[in-house]
Amino acid sequence: MFANPMILFIQVMNSLSLAMNLFIIAAGLTLIFGVLRIVNFAHGAFYMVGAYIALSILRVTGDTNLGFLLGVLGAGALMGAMAFVVERGLLSRLYDKEHMLQLLFTFALVLVIKDLVKMIWGSGQYSIGAPPFLRGAVNLGISHYPKYALFLCVMGPIIAVAIWFFMERTRWGRILRAAREDRVMLNALGTDVKLVYSGVFVTGASLAAMGGALAAPRSAVDPGMDSLVIIDAFIIVIIGGLGSLLGSFVGALILGFLTVMGSIYLKEWVIVASYVMMVVILLVRPWGLFGKADEERH
Repeated sequence: MFANPMILFIQVMNSLSLAMNLFIIAAGLTLIFGVLRIVNFAHGAFYMVGAYIALSILRVTGDTNLGFLLGVLGAGALMGAMAFVVERGLLSRLYDKEHMLQLLFTFALVLVIKDLVKMIWGSGQYSIGAPPFLRGAVNLGISHYPKYALFLCVMGPIIAVAIWFFMERTRWGRILRAAREDRVMLNALGTDVKLVYSGVFVTGASLAAMGGALAAPRSAVDPGMDSLVIIDAFIIVIIGGLGSLLGSFVGALILGFLTVMGSIYLKEWVIVASYVMMVVILLVRPWGLFGKADEERH
């Protein structure tokens, strides 16, 4: 099938590009669950809103490098502000409630966001072009490869290292880990746990929105774009291990390669391949590849 090394190289790079874009989105979901212990069904909707915000910013600034940068950063900032309002005004009231209420709330949030998106931007499809400096292809020796796809391959590891450094090497990272383990004790030591929770939710939502803005040049921007990405994000988080950043990174790589290579080898079966893979992994390790069993946590 891949007798030509150039074709194999291109497919490997396509897998990496898709995987890193998915990781940026799934990292936010992992962060939210890891600290807040909430399965956020609205994460895909945040991703969608980020793409639309970037679209609106580019309409104002024009199709420029600066406009694209402002679009990505603006998507993260504006979605973060909206997430803060949602978390403080509504979600914070459900932290001590049963998980079903939290799931129902985030699912209801998806429906509300979808209707708001249709009211503001309509139900049509839009497209965003790559910024001028990332258009065209670059010679990688074996083959030429699109600059924008290569950019995504690089951004994923950079964001992964940045999150890891923040979580493992900073004071705020230690506070987040403490909030994950025992928020009552953390609060007793004088830390404002409410502020910590708000910061985590805002950061996770911002990552989802920036992922949507970065994905927009690769796919159409429409009110249904959240449906598939939230499924992919959940698959990544589940197979990698709930709350594990490394697990999300590895899970994104697995899903990226399975999606791209599976479309060649498995053809129509690629639709169910990811679910089969998830079931197999959970049968072997019910807590995911890098997750921890309950008895390991305590």
